[in-house]
Amino acid sequence: MGFSTVQCNEFVEVLASKAPVPGGGGASALVGAVGTALGNMVGSLTVGKKKYADVEEEMWTLKSKADTLQKELLNLIERDAEVFEPLAKAYGMPRETEEEKAEKARVMEIVLKDACSVPMEIMEKCCDALDLIVEFAAKGSALAISDAGVGAVFCKAALQGASLNVYINTKSMKNREYAEELNQKADAMLAKYTKLADEVFESVLGRLK
Repeated sequence: MGFSTVQCNEFVEVLASKAPVPGGGGASALVGAVGTALGNMVGSLTVGKKKYADVEEEMWTLKSKADTLQKELLNLIERDAEVFEPLAKAYGMPRETEEEKAEKARVMEIVLKDACSVPMEIMEKCCDALDLIVEFAAKGSALAISDAGVGAVFCKAALQGASLNVYINTKSMKNREYAEELNQKADAMLAKYTKLADEVFESVLGRLK
């Protein structure tokens, strides 16, 4: 099943079921794509308007970058499902003998790295999207400013959601040096970009109230 192409109601129903995928990672990727699209929408409502002619070229550039991020985040819904399957199988590997324990440990390290790579990428894309939304919010059509605020909130949620999928996998890693390296990267993105998202939200709220 292509989770990025099914109907919304079907995605939500499968998400609510006991099916192993999609889960928090895929949902985070989807929310990130929606948040990015909301920023992109601001750009769409800005281009072609005489009032915003001075930022027209910049808006088109921002929109092009947002188009790419939306597609990449939707692809990551599928990738998240793909990397979870071998992880689920690895957790179920036998560990009765010392040889089985060693083999399971070896396989777990491989699949945990793969399972971390997707939510890390989701986090990175959400950070990129928030950088765009800052510009959409500051320079885009005032009539669509609320959409920029919603986009920032969604991308923040997706960023935080994906981070939990990083941390749950790094916690199980035996290679603590590598795990801590990933944790520090995730920590840094959260520290910078949740603050940035909050600033966009507060700015938009202040302009609306």
